[in-house]
Amino acid sequence: MPRRIRNRTRIVGIACYSESLMVRVAKALFPALCLVVGLLAAPAIPTRAADAGALLDRLATVAGAPSRAALDAALTAYQHAAQAGSVARTGLLTVIDYTRPSTEPRLWVIDLTMGRILYRELVAHGRGSGENITRTFSNLPGSLMSSMGLFVTDAPYVGRNGYSLRLRGLEPGVNDRAYDRAIVMHGAEYVSQSLASRLGRIGRSFGCPAVRSAVARPLIDTIKNGTVLYAYGGVVTDAAAHSPAP
Repeated sequence: MPRRIRNRTRIVGIACYSESLMVRVAKALFPALCLVVGLLAAPAIPTRAADAGALLDRLATVAGAPSRAALDAALTAYQHAAQAGSVARTGLLTVIDYTRPSTEPRLWVIDLTMGRILYRELVAHGRGSGENITRTFSNLPGSLMSSMGLFVTDAPYVGRNGYSLRLRGLEPGVNDRAYDRAIVMHGAEYVSQSLASRLGRIGRSFGCPAVRSAVARPLIDTIKNGTVLYAYGGVVTDAAAHSPAP
């Protein structure tokens, strides 16, 4: 074979080998590259001092936002859960402020990345927790009371209350029996402004944070599968619930 052809064949062979090597390297690095891109794209957890304070200040200016006390307690709990690796989907925070009457919207879904409110809704409390005002909380089965504190959402399912969302309580002695108690978010016809106007309160659940039937599915689909939900019970109640037993 002439030398020129042999050289050309050798060059083609080297080029093919180099291309094959590059393909293998790219395939090997692709998962790691995806991981890096995913980490860079993931919403950051606000820091307690600077970012969290700025976020609280921004949300405080939004009409109909939760109180500063409820936001502060919820965001602190969110940060602890996220840093502990308990949050599969960061960037969303659901806040329930049980210090407000049931006739007022007291559930908010907050986009922490954009600092905006996605939902502002009525939400029921348990029959054993009071009439229009939520006065008591429990972790006990059969109490028909609401539970307070830090939760993460689980998977949705269809049950006797229709499309529903399981909640896992993360605080021992405060709400860690919520899953076994079947404390779930679901839609209910007794959660309505018309009923609130007629009775002076909305209907009450067996302890579940029930919402309007019309909004249940889109709300659940927004917060399902590992986001944080925090149920605020007030400064005194929160402090008592989170204090160590004597």
